[in-house]
Formats: sequence, structure tokens, C-alpha cells
Amino acid sequence: MDLNADLGEGFGVWRLGDDTALLDLVTSANVACGFHAGDASTMRRVCEAAAVRGVAVGAQVGYRDLAGFGRRHIAYAFAELRDEITYQLGALDAFCRLFRTRVRYLKPHGALYHAAACDESQAAAVVAALSQYDDQLPLLCSPGSVVAQLAMGAGLRVVGEGFADRGYLPNGLLVPRTAPNALVTDPEEVAERAVRMATERTVMAVDGSVIPCPVESVCLHGDSPGAVRAAELVRAALIDAGVTLTPFA
Repeated sequence: MDLNADLGEGFGVWRLGDDTALLDLVTSANVACGFHAGDASTMRRVCEAAAVRGVAVGAQVGYRDLAGFGRRHIAYAFAELRDEITYQLGALDAFCRLFRTRVRYLKPHGALYHAAACDESQAAAVVAALSQYDDQLPLLCSPGSVVAQLAMGAGLRVVGEGFADRGYLPNGLLVPRTAPNALVTDPEEVAERAVRMATERTVMAVDGSVIPCPVESVCLHGDSPGAVRAAELVRAALIDAGVTLTPFA
């Protein structure tokens, strides 16, 4: 099982989360590419630190929305969104190459992640950007989503992702961040959910029902309160459960 976290989400003098501590715990790093968060110096720093630790780097691409942290929906035209995703991929890959590594996968961020899960035009833009840039790169996304289906149809490798620190609706979608129970904040509960995803491929929804969660990677949000402590507990719990932690890419 892969353990990933969203990293490099500061901007300028503003830092969000503890990238260094999380890089010691995860196997894959979803690095912000400067549109929803991050900047050139942050991208360079995180890519270097990930390379030293053998952590796989993925491009976490988002809307051009620094003020809203990429969590506000933008009604992009297909071509514009495709090209902005390509731009972000190339920028992060350049910093990876400085440290003799490369971008190993793509993951949409925030509002783009949710839009691509159900909006065919935005999903198609994600798939087109990835296919044209490097069709050997995997796509990290929600299993069964529209973008997952389009990516598989295009011959891309799709890696299902589960969120140990986010609430799920009974239909398998994430609880909107504006709603109650959107976040799971108890680190021990986060760890329990991660183990369940890894060993049973299921997750408990907010109504108490158990729903399928066929994933190869478990995500923790680096900007969540107590993210490092949660990551420590998740890593320990997975290892205790006999789960081998390794990058999927």
C-alpha cells in the first residue's frame, strides 16, 4: 500500500504543514505546482527532500486559484484547463530533474479533483494533458470516478485513492468541506480507517454504512490539524497490520 500526502502547499514566506516531517513518513508526495499553492522555491525544496528520502513525487495540479487554495470551482474551457495542467506538470518535472528524479504520477487537487470526478469536460482535460505529456504516468484519483473511467479508456494506469482523514457519503463521494463531518480529526480514528482501507478495501460512511473502497494508495492531507501525528499513527498501524508500505509509482 502507498501512503501519500499533499505537500509543498506554502507560498512565499507563508508555510502550511510540516513538509519535512511528513516526507519521513509517506511513500509518495503530492506536490503543489504553483497554481493553487506552492511556488518555485518551495517546489525545489520539496523535490530535493523527497529525492533524498526515496519518496515518489507526484504533480498535484489545480485551478489557478491561490486565494481560494484551489477549492473554488472554475468553469474552464477544455483546452485552457488541459494546457494549464500541462504547464504545472512541466514545471514540477523540471525541479525533479535537478535531483535526478522525475514526476511519477499526477493527482488533481481540491475543486478540480471533485469536478473531474463527475464533469466529463474537465475530466477529459486532465486525461488529455496527462496522455500528451507522458502516457506512462499513472493518474491518482477516486476509483470509479468519471476521470478514472476516461483515463482507463485512454490506456492510462489508474490508481485508486482513499482518504483516511475525510468523511465519505454513502454513495462513495467525499463529504463537502462546507458540511459537518467533512474531516476526521482524531488521529487514532484516521489510523483505523487507513488500516481498514488497506486490508478490507472498505470505508465507513458518515451514516454508518460500510462501502467499497478499492484503493492502492491512502491519502493524508498535510494541511489538516495534527497531520504529522496522524501520519505517524497511520504508518505504525499499517505496518502492525502487516501492510508493506511502498510507492505505487
